[in-house]
Amino acid sequence: MKTTNKPAILFWVIAVLALVWNLLGVMAYLGQQLMSPENLALLSEAEQEAIVNRPAWATSAFAIAVWGGLLAAIFLLIKKRWAKTVFIISFLGVLVQMYFNFFVIDSLAIYGPGGLFMPVLIVLFGIFLIWWSDHSIKKGWLK
Repeated sequence: MKTTNKPAILFWVIAVLALVWNLLGVMAYLGQQLMSPENLALLSEAEQEAIVNRPAWATSAFAIAVWGGLLAAIFLLIKKRWAKTVFIISFLGVLVQMYFNFFVIDSLAIYGPGGLFMPVLIVLFGIFLIWWSDHSIKKGWLK
């Protein structure tokens, strides 16, 4: 007889939130990558400079963070243990992106103290999703 270890309802709530969160990240990435010249012109000069002169490695880190996070969230939803590894890779992209934002371009000077909220939230949620996927593996919810 085969026994199943069904995930708790909280597992599904967090997995769906992870998917939505990472879809929002993908939307932010695509919004920045596909921004029209008209929309770019609406930004402050400092914001325009940060976007236009962003090096490829920083853009790549952003892409790895959001697309990796989306893939990891999908793995979580289909109960695959690969979710943890991909969340870790995504988080490494987040760390590189944060390095660029805070040490290369000084985004605090561009966006002010209010610009600190989302980066902190992104890092905390990234850490949580790595922990949650590890917890889910230990509970036997991910195979």
